[in-house]
Amino acid sequence: MAAILLDIDGVLHVSGEPVPGGGDAVRALRAEGHRLRFVTNNTTRARWQLAAELRELGIELDDDELATTAVVASRLLAGKRVFALTMEAVKEDLGAEVELVEGDAEVVLLGGADESEETGHVFSYENLNRAFAELDAGARLVCLHRNRWWQTSSGPRLDGGAYVAGLEYAAGVEAEIVGKPTPPYFDAALAEVGAAPADAVMVGDDVEADVGGAKAAGMRAVLVRTGKFREATLAAADPRPDGVVDSIADVPVFLREPA
Repeated sequence: MAAILLDIDGVLHVSGEPVPGGGDAVRALRAEGHRLRFVTNNTTRARWQLAAELRELGIELDDDELATTAVVASRLLAGKRVFALTMEAVKEDLGAEVELVEGDAEVVLLGGADESEETGHVFSYENLNRAFAELDAGARLVCLHRNRWWQTSSGPRLDGGAYVAGLEYAAGVEAEIVGKPTPPYFDAALAEVGAAPADAVMVGDDVEADVGGAKAAGMRAVLVRTGKFREATLAAADPRPDGVVDSIADVPVFLREPA
């Protein structure tokens, strides 16, 4: 049986509205013996909050089945002084291992954006200028992800990648990426289920972060036609997904078919 990594935003829900059949699909995958991990670049809420919201949508999972970028960053940045431009809820997942500071930082850490007013505060000119000053003084730039945009029920929204690119340009540095599409993020998720990349499948809506990242890590990838999916993006995709289905509801049947 395969290990299945399931993206969340755009696959299981869009702006909190469940994708039809998601709960049944997850139950079917478990019943068929697949080991599941829920993987996300969402950096707006703590892991326990994300897991609770999924359960309210009918998705059965335990908190520790959800791999967030903040949890990975807490291990990567343990013992470091970090100036964090992230939503407040995400700082909980960084844990006591990371020392959050307002200055003299070793690391500037950027999270993602969302639809709330908090985004405007986190990425205010004042905060971005403070981050620039820390980078100019020698701090590392680390981002939980650098997604360009994300899909909501009211259309696409600018994500944190734009702020990462701006700081890279201004400070003349290159950001280290924690989340998808980096191979270490996928490797960590697979290690938690004891699976090799060759025995794993990634299911996502993002050609770059989900499909490209999974293929670079040696996994198979299934693209769903929900969330961020665009036909033009699929046509230009390199590498190509191993399969394309209408939604998460079709994944169990797709995986039963011979590869």
